Amino acid sequence: MNTIRYLLILMLLLIFQQVFPQRYTISGYISDEQSSERLINANIYEKTSLAGTTANNYGFYSITLPKGEVTLVASFIGYGAKEFKLTLESNIQLDIQLKSTAGEIEEVTVVGRQINKVEDTQMSMVELSTQKLQKIPVMFGEADVLKVIQLLPGVQSGTEGTSGIYVRGGGPDQNLFLLDGVPVYNASHLLGFFSVFNPDAIKTVKLYKGGFPARFGGRLSSVVDITMKDGNMKKLSGNFSIGIISSKLSLEGPLIKDKTSFMVSARRTYLDLLSKPLFLYFNTVYDEKARGGAFFHDYNLKVNHIFNDRSRLYLSGYFGKDKGFAGSTYESNYLNSENQPRHMEYKDEFALGWGNTIASARWNYLLTPQLFSNTTVTYSRYIFDVGSEFISRDLIEKTKAQDVFRYYSGIEDIAAKIDFDYFPAPAHAIKFGSSYIHHHFTPGATRLKFESTDIDDEMYALDTLLGNRDIYAHELASYIEDDITVNSRLKINAGLYLSLFMVDDATYLRPQPRLSVRYKGGDNWALKTSYSRMAQHVHLLTTAGISMPTDLWLPVTEKFEPPISDQVALGTAINFPKGINLTLEGFYKTMNNLIEYKEGASFMGSATNWESKVEKGRGWAYGAEVMLEKTIGKTTGWIGYTWSKTERLFEELNFGEPFPAKYDRRHDISIAFTHQFSDRFDIGGTWVYGTGNAVTLAVMEYPSAPIPHSGYNYWYSNSIKEYDGRNNYRMPAYHRMDLGMNFHKEKKNGIRTWSISVYNAYNHQNPFMLLWQTNGGDYIYNPTTGEYIQESEPETVLTQFSLFPLIPSLSYSFKF
Repeated sequence: MNTIRYLLILMLLLIFQQVFPQRYTISGYISDEQSSERLINANIYEKTSLAGTTANNYGFYSITLPKGEVTLVASFIGYGAKEFKLTLESNIQLDIQLKSTAGEIEEVTVVGRQINKVEDTQMSMVELSTQKLQKIPVMFGEADVLKVIQLLPGVQSGTEGTSGIYVRGGGPDQNLFLLDGVPVYNASHLLGFFSVFNPDAIKTVKLYKGGFPARFGGRLSSVVDITMKDGNMKKLSGNFSIGIISSKLSLEGPLIKDKTSFMVSARRTYLDLLSKPLFLYFNTVYDEKARGGAFFHDYNLKVNHIFNDRSRLYLSGYFGKDKGFAGSTYESNYLNSENQPRHMEYKDEFALGWGNTIASARWNYLLTPQLFSNTTVTYSRYIFDVGSEFISRDLIEKTKAQDVFRYYSGIEDIAAKIDFDYFPAPAHAIKFGSSYIHHHFTPGATRLKFESTDIDDEMYALDTLLGNRDIYAHELASYIEDDITVNSRLKINAGLYLSLFMVDDATYLRPQPRLSVRYKGGDNWALKTSYSRMAQHVHLLTTAGISMPTDLWLPVTEKFEPPISDQVALGTAINFPKGINLTLEGFYKTMNNLIEYKEGASFMGSATNWESKVEKGRGWAYGAEVMLEKTIGKTTGWIGYTWSKTERLFEELNFGEPFPAKYDRRHDISIAFTHQFSDRFDIGGTWVYGTGNAVTLAVMEYPSAPIPHSGYNYWYSNSIKEYDGRNNYRMPAYHRMDLGMNFHKEKKNGIRTWSISVYNAYNHQNPFMLLWQTNGGDYIYNPTTGEYIQESEPETVLTQFSLFPLIPSLSYSFKF
């Protein structure tokens, strides 16, 4: 009996082993062979079973397979694949290094970034390579992340020259900018002409327009996830460039080879230095002492240290500041009413400044071969400060008077979060985590100061502070998502983001479900659909059609609940031969609890609470996007087209009727391309076309009543204007072409590049502002009577002001 029992047990064990074979895990990191830079989203799969996974944001992968012989293939866009034959009898740690093939020329083919959008469940996401950022021409020849993002379907720019983005009908505050996982509240330099993201310091850029994974939250319309370079672990490298208005320097290398690396990047514009000769000439000609200028500088820093195969530490930071200033000093001599001489000196100063400071510490730890953790502590601060000062001195009587005005606002965050990646089986990739943010809002304060001394040295002074109180808030969030491979055709990404926001006496709990589905109809095409609910707990209160530094970051309150958006999208992705990809998507999005300033209100006049200046309403947007992209070959680039409609509805605005949002744009076309003739010469170009922005213009204007004075009637300078609706007029269509070329030469210690580009190549006068202007009519002189006779009545015409004509630029860079 015992023998029979043992045979039955043995048989059951054999059956169990066949049905449920023993499984082991292969895990490790995928990195660049030359620099040891981790490769985000690299692919790895088993050749026979086709079971596979992708590396996470830190290059870590984990795949669990049955015991036995396996063939593992690792690949990444722009890199050569590697194959590994393994005998799987226990868990294996396998770190993989891939060799870049970018730039290798074989007859007419240049290896590029072959992107497979058919396999992934993610839709409405675009990844930009650093090669695209560097080669596509933009204003003043300065490579810029947000300028390139503006060329993508579904993304609109604010107005000429700005770096703000408006995604699928959303406003400027509805975009979450993450730099190494830290929110950046103002992404603009020089009033929007450049973004704060230096391409020399960037490794990857991903734009999510919809189908948001559950790990992202806090904004309604988009996520721009930017990762800085880790630093070269093998050797010292870098580059510097000198352009018309700015210069840059970047360095990276090992502090301890294969153990600790660093990356540092700095840039500065010098418009303030270039303006000095102009002011010197002006002051010489007009005997004045005027001054002025504008500049920005920013710095990126990153250090990463490998403790062992399971533990790694990243320290990263960014500091950027903008400053604009103007002023003059002048003197005058005169006799006062008592016929006493006076020698007066007058000095006036104006300064405008804003900036971001962010820092993060991230610790990667591999808990098990299947469970990866990342713990992060972050700090983020944005401040805006504008002020003016006027001083008058009587140099004879030694008296002084001073007037000071200052307005400032800001937001400061201290946060901590922990994220986990769990790979229980090739059919599941689970992410989950939690976070906490402490917000400190300074919604806007105005300081008014006056001091005066008389000839008896008596002091008369006033110093007062007006504005909104500081606000403190707490934000907690948790999420979980699973990327599920149901079978070879069907994949699902399902998740939930749960946020809790506490401010004053208000508490908001907002569950935000997410779902994305991919059905693969063949090897080269797939259908995709997604649903996302997003909640936002901060507002950007803005009066302008573009994001400006004067805009106020404010929390939700008991009166104004968190804005909520619901977006559904349906689309298809098709991969054609030779690296050509086509994506077609349609979307519909609703937005509730939006706020806008009341008619005539603004950020100034801070003596009253901001809540009394705004109205609450809702909005909706829908449209279709097409993108045809070529990713490999000598010629790469894309053609994008967007048809969309965006409207708002506020009961107390526009007579309670729907009106187009100021960033509503019916048609948007963009063409971007680069072509490599050889290793020594390449060109790039863009062409954009967009329906004109919606603006509010008066339809009638009435002069104010005259005031009699000394026998004459003088009119008030302010007239009364009548409007028939909000955003009731369309500016003329916007279109522009930019061209650029790069000349490379290999030197002894590196590669030299001369870059020549032209912004607005055919000099089209695009609208920046529209104003009604009245001329005085035409008059002719009658020599007989000696009088002027009016020939035509005064006429009011709509005048267009343009900002940028054709702008050539030249820059020099050296990479070593």
